Amino acid sequence: MAFSERVSRLKSSLIREILAAAQRPEVMSFAGGLPAEAMLPKVEWAEMPASMGQYGMSEGEPALREAIAAEARALGVPCDANQVLIVSGSQQTLDLAAKLFIDPGTEVLLEAPTYLAALQAFQLFGADCITVAQEADGPELGELRARLEQHKPAFAYLIPTFQNPSAVRYSEAKRDAVAALLDEFNVTLIEDEPYRELVFDAGSATPIVSRLKSASWIYTGTVSKTLLPGLRVGFLIATPDLYPHLLRLKQSADLHTNRIGQWQALQWLGSEKYRGHLAELRDFYRLRRDAMQTALLEHFAELAEWQIPQGGLFFWLTLKQPLDTRTLLKPALAQNVAFMPGEPFFVDPDQHPGYLRLNFSHVAPERLNEGLKRLAAVIKQAQADTAT
Repeated sequence: MAFSERVSRLKSSLIREILAAAQRPEVMSFAGGLPAEAMLPKVEWAEMPASMGQYGMSEGEPALREAIAAEARALGVPCDANQVLIVSGSQQTLDLAAKLFIDPGTEVLLEAPTYLAALQAFQLFGADCITVAQEADGPELGELRARLEQHKPAFAYLIPTFQNPSAVRYSEAKRDAVAALLDEFNVTLIEDEPYRELVFDAGSATPIVSRLKSASWIYTGTVSKTLLPGLRVGFLIATPDLYPHLLRLKQSADLHTNRIGQWQALQWLGSEKYRGHLAELRDFYRLRRDAMQTALLEHFAELAEWQIPQGGLFFWLTLKQPLDTRTLLKPALAQNVAFMPGEPFFVDPDQHPGYLRLNFSHVAPERLNEGLKRLAAVIKQAQADTAT
C-alpha cells in the first residue's frame, strides 16, 4: 500500500504506549503528566445552551476568546480577542505551526531536552531540529547565539515556565536575553505555557512574547493541567501576520474546537471559582512535590542528582552512573512501576543516556515511597548488571 513519504517519519509516542501499559490499577505510574484525579473539578452541564451542540466558529467562542485575551494581557502579552484561536488542546497548536512553517529540511530551534510530542510533530513534517542546551535558569546564551548565527531556523520552540521535561523556569535575565536574540535574528517564537499556573513559590516571570519588539510569535496554553484534560481545550495567540494562516489551517483540520468543552472552560476562566480552584490545586501539588522530594532523598540520593521543581508536574533526574533508561522500562513495569525515560526528549536520544522524568501529581503519597523504592532497586540491578 502506498502511503505518503511523511508516514515514514512518524514515530510512535513512547509516552502513550507507557500510559497504556500503566492503566492497570496496581501500577504506580510516574510516567505521564496526568493531573491528580482527586483534583479534577466537578463540572455542571445543566445550564449549557442546546445551541452548543451545533457547528461553531473556527476561531472559537467569542466570549472565551475575550476571556483568554484578557488573561493574557494581564500577563503583559500584547493582544486582543481577534488574535486568539481556540484549539483542540495546545498540542494542536504544534501541529498547525508545523504545517505552517515546516517542509522537509526546514530548520527549527529547540531546547535540549524538549517536549516529546513537539519533537514528534515537527519531525513528522521533516524538520531539521537544531538544539540549545538548558542550564538551571534557561538556555545557554552563548550557544543560542551561535546557533542563530550558523542557522536560519523557521522558528524557536521554547517552554520557559516549568519546562517539560526539565522543570526549568527561565530567569528574568534569560527571558530578556532570549527575546533580544530572537529580535536581532528575526526568528519567530512559539512559546508553550501549559504549566504556568502550577507554581509553588512566590516567583513569577512574564512571557517572552511580551518582551519581543519585532519578531513574530505564537503563544499557546491549555486548560488541560488546571481544569480537565478531557475537555481538549487549548488556545493560541498569534501576531497578525501569522493568525490568518493558522486560522485557515485550523479550518482544514477540524472546522472548529468542540463547543461543549469551550462552554465548560468559559464557566471557569477568570472567575472567583477558578481562582479558588487554582489555589487548592497549587497547595495539593506542592504537598505531593514535597512528598516525592522526601522519598527521592531516601531512595535516590546515591543514584541521581536533581533540582526541586518550583512548579509544573515533574522531577528531572540525572543518573550519576548513566545508562539507557529505556532498558529499565520492562523490568520496572514487571515491578508495577512506570516512569518516563529521558532519552526520547532529545533530538539524538542515543547521545543522552541517564535521565528520568518522574511525575509527582498522579501517584498517591501513601504509594509513592514504595514505587520509588522499587524503581531505585531496578536501577541498581541494571547498573550492577552493566558493571559485570
